[in-house]
Amino acid sequence: MRFRQVHLDFHTSEAIPGIGKDFSKAQFQSMLRAGHVDSITVFSKCHHGWAYHPSEANETHPHLGFDLLGEMIEAAHEIGVRTPVYLSAGLDEKLARRHPEWLIRDAEDRTRWVKDFMTPGYHEFCLGTPYLDILLAQIHEVVTRYDADGIFLDIVGARKCRCQYCVAALRADGKDPRDEEAVVRLGEQTYLNYARRVRETIDAVKPGLPVYHNNGHQQRGRRDLVHVNTHLELESLPTGGWGYDHFPLSARYAQPLGLEFLGMTGKFHTSWGEFGGYKHPNALRYEAALSLAHGAKCSIGDQLHPSGLMDEATYALIGAAYAEVESKEPWCSGVTSVADIAVLSLEAAREACPGGQALKGARNLADAGAVRILTEGHYLYDIVDTDSDWSAYKVLVLPDEVPVWPELAAAITAFTAAGGKVLATGRSGLNPAGDAFALDLGVNWLGTNTFRPSYFRPHFTPAALQQASFVMYGEGQLVELSGGNALGHLENPYFNRDVFTFCSHQHTPGAREDNGPAMVESGSGIYIAWDVFSEYADGGHLILKEMVLHALSRLVPQPVLRTSLPARGITTLQYQQAERRYVNHLLYAAPALKGRIEVIEDIVPLQGVSVSLRLPSPAAVKRVYLAPAMTGLPFTAEQNGGITYTVPHLENHQMAVIELA
Repeated sequence: MRFRQVHLDFHTSEAIPGIGKDFSKAQFQSMLRAGHVDSITVFSKCHHGWAYHPSEANETHPHLGFDLLGEMIEAAHEIGVRTPVYLSAGLDEKLARRHPEWLIRDAEDRTRWVKDFMTPGYHEFCLGTPYLDILLAQIHEVVTRYDADGIFLDIVGARKCRCQYCVAALRADGKDPRDEEAVVRLGEQTYLNYARRVRETIDAVKPGLPVYHNNGHQQRGRRDLVHVNTHLELESLPTGGWGYDHFPLSARYAQPLGLEFLGMTGKFHTSWGEFGGYKHPNALRYEAALSLAHGAKCSIGDQLHPSGLMDEATYALIGAAYAEVESKEPWCSGVTSVADIAVLSLEAAREACPGGQALKGARNLADAGAVRILTEGHYLYDIVDTDSDWSAYKVLVLPDEVPVWPELAAAITAFTAAGGKVLATGRSGLNPAGDAFALDLGVNWLGTNTFRPSYFRPHFTPAALQQASFVMYGEGQLVELSGGNALGHLENPYFNRDVFTFCSHQHTPGAREDNGPAMVESGSGIYIAWDVFSEYADGGHLILKEMVLHALSRLVPQPVLRTSLPARGITTLQYQQAERRYVNHLLYAAPALKGRIEVIEDIVPLQGVSVSLRLPSPAAVKRVYLAPAMTGLPFTAEQNGGITYTVPHLENHQMAVIELA
């Protein structure tokens, strides 16, 4: 995979004339050079259903008079730029009007995407209908006739569908179409069958050609759905509703899976489909650097004007980011992440839980909250699932609502028996006392607290706060000690807020009584009695972060990395085995909410950022320098085997390289 990719959309109505009339090979090449682009995903078929080349498997856009796809591929290859080819797989509005019986239907016989007749929009196809054969023919035509460097298939995934083809398939198999679980299973089978047939179709012509099936979200815990791809393209447009916390969550799960992957953002002020919208160059610089820091390559979304003329403002914008990426590539390839902490994804745990169908798809802020706290605390972490090897990590986090069944309990017990520690919060790992697979967290679970909100009184002084009783807005659990030591206790209010018993504007104050342990340390780790990660993602209450960071300071007293970065700063540590060097990424920008859009404009430089590392490798450090400037950094060897250094100036992104002897 290349580092500097562009994903070029072209969803163009048949009502627009003169398609591609201004396309110019020279101008196309000039824009790619200006943008420092080394791979561009060009289009065979759009959401409207039209082909942008002569086609027997599809219909060419009625106002296109030449082979636009072929011209783009030839122009790009001439200057060494790769050209994966895009096909809209799930949407084809032209065909939707002709074959509405092939569209996905929900339990109320409604289609997906467009909501009603008067709302313009697209309709999604079921891949268990004859539409699949049409799509496969379109894919076969592209890989046969064109020198495609890959295939990108959009708007696909495991879908619940009750079209008449799916209903007939369920009934023929003795299943009830009213059974939600049966419908889910059929949707997964349909998707995996589609992915298999796509692979067979492509391999019959070009074996091994890269393929990515885009669902907009890489489901944690479903490795079978991951490995239908040759690589991952993590769609995450911060200004398009994803926000700046989304990509780190996806990336920290993707990198340990071992597939090459990229982070896909956009040049848009908002999201896909926007003409004339541009984000600040500093935002793209930051987003590209964020991909590099997490071991990913980069992709920036653009949209071609119907005339075929590439937008000069867009490629000046992209070029500002990609010129920096180009200079940094030697230190960003072939990397593996270094991490102290593994977060067992709540999404993945729900997916793996036997009989947990009702939990799948349930609201989940816990994973995002864990990423935000660990990022702000500057801990090195990965997101893992139940199939991951946890042995390299010091701490396993069970965020808020992780269900536990016998096999998972046995795996966690083996992890702690080998010296690992657990940080569990909320209902994670809790089962009634005496349950055969209750985790040993130093507590017995008594039930859910009926008071809400309640209060936490720490037996320690939080780093950024004073001793106090802190309000806990979320659901709390009642526990008793069972071999653990309390690090703080629960205080209940005088009463819950009610029409006959209420106090003040919001809630009743605490009665200042010890109502039992609420944060407990034991030989296996630390337990906290509230959904601290979900609550932090939702409200950002400082004490929630302080509780987690205090717990981690006890569970990981000597982390691999410490830094003086501000809370909004990001740091990661990647290892390049072939070069025998570590690369410490440091980033800093402060997104601001402008209306409903979170944007980055100003990047405030930081001075004198200190870093302390305890490297996993015992080999001596040969030198430390800043890349790509190659400026040497003085470093000090510590008695504990670590090193310290100071990055004198950080503007957006800096890489400190630690070479081993």
